[in-house]
Amino acid sequence: MKILTEYRRGILFVRINGRLIKDNVKCLNNKVTKIVNNVGITNLVFNFNNLKDIDNKGINAILYNYEMIKKKEGNMLICLNNQKMKSKLNKFHLLRYLGIIKEEVSAFALMKG
Repeated sequence: MKILTEYRRGILFVRINGRLIKDNVKCLNNKVTKIVNNVGITNLVFNFNNLKDIDNKGINAILYNYEMIKKKEGNMLICLNNQKMKSKLNKFHLLRYLGIIKEEVSAFALMKG
């Protein structure tokens, strides 16, 4: 799994390529969760367009970031245009909590930076 981060106009974009599963959740926690927690990020977008698979541990890691953002009265979105992955995330009920956008640029209109 590769994680690329970019901070633009008050939003941290996190692009995940590969599989977010129990074997590599620690990588997400070390790279992203620490930033969100320590730096004071309030707007977060996870880009799942190149996400190949996710398991319970991966879902829990995403939800943990969501909870941190909500405590800071921030916003979190998922960038997703893969229907197969969208169906999988629906099964985990993740989409009850998070809004979906098709492209990252849409986040600027939805989030205040």
